[in-house]
Amino acid sequence: MKRSRKRRSRSETFVATLSLTSRNSSRTRRSARTTSDEPSNGSKISPTATSQKPTSSESRKNMTFSKSEQVPTPDHHEAVCSDRVPVHVAIIMDGNGRWATQRGLPRLAGHRAGTENIRPITFKAAELGIRYLTLWAFSTENWRRPRDEVEGLMQILSEVIERETEELHRHGAQLRHIGSLEGLSPSLQRQIHEAIELTKHNDRIVLTIAFNYGGRAELVQAIRRIVAEGVPPEMIDEATVERYLYTAGMPDPDLIIRTSGELRTSNFFLWQAAYAEYYFTPTLWPDFTPDEFERAIRDFQRRERRFGGLQSAPVSLTATDPCASAP
Repeated sequence: MKRSRKRRSRSETFVATLSLTSRNSSRTRRSARTTSDEPSNGSKISPTATSQKPTSSESRKNMTFSKSEQVPTPDHHEAVCSDRVPVHVAIIMDGNGRWATQRGLPRLAGHRAGTENIRPITFKAAELGIRYLTLWAFSTENWRRPRDEVEGLMQILSEVIERETEELHRHGAQLRHIGSLEGLSPSLQRQIHEAIELTKHNDRIVLTIAFNYGGRAELVQAIRRIVAEGVPPEMIDEATVERYLYTAGMPDPDLIIRTSGELRTSNFFLWQAAYAEYYFTPTLWPDFTPDEFERAIRDFQRRERRFGGLQSAPVSLTATDPCASAP
């Protein structure tokens, strides 16, 4: 009788142990599948970061991932190198309309949600030591959208200026505008000028809003001004053209971020982006967090920028310490 109980006890213990092992194994397999589905930052073709031209089939396939798989949790153990922080970062803020549609909301609700990102991203940029941040809010092509949406966007810009200017001013942000003021109401133009005037002496970060901006329109107006001022053809060089751009006096962008998964420049900074690095993410703009912004900066600091030449000691792209240059 005692031997029977002992054998039964051992048997029950074995079954319990086997069951627990099976459950743990199942969890491990699920965890492995989740990990393997996440895009790798080291991949040449990745929806979260790329400076290479991706193959459309693989990239578009990756765009269907859920948000948790699209944007892995940032590795806070990896430092942002202070000596390799980009001077100028520009962002194509895309995906507001899709963000609203996914939630059954009007498109303007997505645009309003997107404005909530301006302050935290600006503060994160200033914290990292970035000197210039440009946000593209409205393109010259956006006038083709339905009239109620365009009028709503103008109203949202007015509200944002009223709501955010004082807080940005207190934190040392200098506000600028690039693009044409043509087509904007006199009251909105006045708000823009007042915000610029209020913050013009701030120097912690220069926040430029590209509103009613288009790269081709910018080049056309630059050419017209050069011709109108009678500049001799033989005197026109790259420096001359740059003096007539909206961005005169600003450094070219080192990094351009585009949200929402679109892989194109869409008429943005056609002249200035000649040697910019690009970071594409499937994250829609209202969901783009300061953590992912920092991830984009860490990705940038791993890249080797040659500007058409060669570097004798390139930065190691596989170094454990991204702040350490290759010997």
